Amino acid sequence: MKKIYLILLSLLCIVQAAFAQGGAIKGRVVGADTEEALIGATVLVDGTSRGATTNTNGEFMITNVPAGNHSLRITYVGYSYPKIAVSVTAGGTADIGTISMRSSNVIGEEVVVSATRRPEKLTEAPAAISVISSRDLDALPSFNVGELLNKVQGVEVVRSGVIGVGINARGFNSAFNVKMFQMTDGRNSMLPGGTGLPAGFYNTVIKEDIERVEVILGPSSALYGPNAHNGIINTITKDPRRHPGTTVAIGAGNQSVLSGRVRHAGIISDKFAYKVTGEYTEGEDFEFIDTVYSAPALGRLPEYDVDFGFKSKRGSAALYYSPTDKTDVILDYGIGQGDNIGVTNNGRNQINGWTFQYLQGRVVSPRVFAQLYSTWNDAGDTYQINARTVNYYNLRARGYSEDVAARYSKSGAKAGEIGANSPAIAFPGFIDKSHRVNGEVQYNNNFAGFDIITGINYQRDVAYSRQTYLDDADGNIILNQYGAVAQVERNLNSKLRAVVAARVDYHDNYGTQFSPKAALTYAALNGSFRATYGRAYSAPSIQFQEFYLNNGALAILGNGAGLTIQNTETGAIRTIDKLEPEKVQTFEVGYKGTPTEKLFIDLSSWYSKSEDFISPLTAVTPLAGKEKVIKKGDQDVSERSSNLLNYYLTYLNYGNVNSWGTDFGLNYYINDFFSIGAKYSYFNSDITDTDNLDNDANGDKVVSVAESSLNAANHRYNFNFTARNLFDKKFFGSVNVRILPEYDFYSGSQIAAKENEGKRVAPFNYNYGPLGGFTSVDLSAGYKFTNWLTLGGSVTNLFDTPQREYVGSPEIGRLYNVELRFDFGGKNKVN
Repeated sequence: MKKIYLILLSLLCIVQAAFAQGGAIKGRVVGADTEEALIGATVLVDGTSRGATTNTNGEFMITNVPAGNHSLRITYVGYSYPKIAVSVTAGGTADIGTISMRSSNVIGEEVVVSATRRPEKLTEAPAAISVISSRDLDALPSFNVGELLNKVQGVEVVRSGVIGVGINARGFNSAFNVKMFQMTDGRNSMLPGGTGLPAGFYNTVIKEDIERVEVILGPSSALYGPNAHNGIINTITKDPRRHPGTTVAIGAGNQSVLSGRVRHAGIISDKFAYKVTGEYTEGEDFEFIDTVYSAPALGRLPEYDVDFGFKSKRGSAALYYSPTDKTDVILDYGIGQGDNIGVTNNGRNQINGWTFQYLQGRVVSPRVFAQLYSTWNDAGDTYQINARTVNYYNLRARGYSEDVAARYSKSGAKAGEIGANSPAIAFPGFIDKSHRVNGEVQYNNNFAGFDIITGINYQRDVAYSRQTYLDDADGNIILNQYGAVAQVERNLNSKLRAVVAARVDYHDNYGTQFSPKAALTYAALNGSFRATYGRAYSAPSIQFQEFYLNNGALAILGNGAGLTIQNTETGAIRTIDKLEPEKVQTFEVGYKGTPTEKLFIDLSSWYSKSEDFISPLTAVTPLAGKEKVIKKGDQDVSERSSNLLNYYLTYLNYGNVNSWGTDFGLNYYINDFFSIGAKYSYFNSDITDTDNLDNDANGDKVVSVAESSLNAANHRYNFNFTARNLFDKKFFGSVNVRILPEYDFYSGSQIAAKENEGKRVAPFNYNYGPLGGFTSVDLSAGYKFTNWLTLGGSVTNLFDTPQREYVGSPEIGRLYNVELRFDFGGKNKVN
């Protein structure tokens, strides 16, 4: 034992001596276009784990660098990626002076963090990843960031109105899509509680505070955990030390759109900085009255008292504290509130005052990232439009006055409350005061040439609806999830790099899930070729597990525990298995790079194997009136099933599906001012194989058209022309052409298809025909009059082509917007 201690002590002395023989590197990094300090630029010594980030003056110092000749690698979003030669002497400090980084128009020179959770050049990332930068956002004279996602390769964007934007990738969309995991500054920014949907219109981030949006396609559970199934959208906001000053934007457009936004950020000292943001946006959506069906006596009804106005209020505040040069402590709060019409798999909802909030604390250092945050929401005065419509017309049919019908169709009424022998009227509203708590710790380092990232995380969901849409009569529904991840990267030689990652998650209801990932990248043609494998899973949301609705003619029960169904005439019993997580594994090859100085190529081809799809709401009692659900798991629910006219709907697992596709993008930079781009996506699958009974969702031994749901066009096209820095760097503009062929959409009873077009879809929807089938031309332009004043304008759907992209939504026509932007004080520095 004594010998072992002596050996260890000797090794320690050798290591200390080695570091003692090292030196330091210092310097300053500025932007060549502005000559301002680039705060937060990453400076790395190639081939080592040594590095630093620049401070508020753009300065950096790297210590304990081994003596010898090295290359420095400097990265900053939106700027080129130089390597600087430097020679370090033992005990000395190499001063490389001021480095000017050139503003880059070439996409491949962007720096991203989402692919491997560390900074890396876009073309070297081992994933299908795209970036929307702050420069792209500055050139968009609109409040709606979602409009830019149409230009992102491989992303399927559907627009449901002026402000409604839905995001999916690689097919199999639905009217309740939770497969694209959305994050903000490392925080889960999906709605907490029952739905788990994207926050969307209620999110807390304004456009002017976004530094970039990184979009990864394909399974990403290995790094990001549950439900990073089809990919992730990671929004990264601006650091007030890198982006100080005040920005005010005022915009107006047709559909009565008005928008005002403000961001202010300041540097208090070398240790403290802050930022605050706010937005108010309002307007009128395109009018569309959907069809609602009631009992046979009333039949087809127009929606009652629909409000097409939309309104958004959001704000945030953050305080940044740097106890040391290498550590930040960040406290961040945000709130968003919205009014609009929202479409889900249970019909259209009138959303009034839905509020989404978060409080987040983060500790960020070169080696450790830790965060703890809470997210909560309140549904406000939100209600189901179809339920209120049925209530209203039923009351009017029974002879009640307009005033009584208008009031109680919204508030509900107990039997006898509105007169002798009056019927019970169900409350059509939603109560949702759910919240979620998340905690995460992540560590990274380099050991003997291996870049290692490890982390653990915890999530606790508390769903609160008081039986307005969840089966929570006995109290809040609480679910816990725990996860651990490890990722290892290594350069196998000067061109070949390997990445291996694995994640284990434990879910209260679904036990242990394993998500592996592996990738190889090969540097060539001024970019990299990649081959990747990933597996991901999507746990059923609380709504899928615990949905509860019974209005007499229609009953919906979640399927988190399994259901038992009884034939009321024969007594025969049959069971439906409980939901299991949806799983996907994907193989992918691709290339991303600039094979010539002016040409950027992005190519991805993938093949996926999916199983246990979570279906949309599906009828499970085809013998309506002769079957009823009597058990939910071991719980007797016979009393809820007394009305034998009920259709029973639930969520099911089905499918053993292979799918495949290709995304191909080109950008050609004609010169420093002009560029052109083209993107093409292809998608297909064998889910349309009616001989494969694995795809029989409802168990009737027939694979119907509705069960063969690709829900995406096989081909999609996008072309754009961009101009920058014209007329003494004052003018910018772009033209974008989007081509979306016609396709059928099936999501339970929400159908938009050629077959049975113009007919009712039982039990309560209407088929208006296929989606897509249009070409849209969008224009945007702006002029920078001074350093502080910019005028911009945009026209979406220039030729007013009817665009129908989503079920239960209007045709979208031309939209135009004009915006003034004021920028003040952005050059403030701490000396």
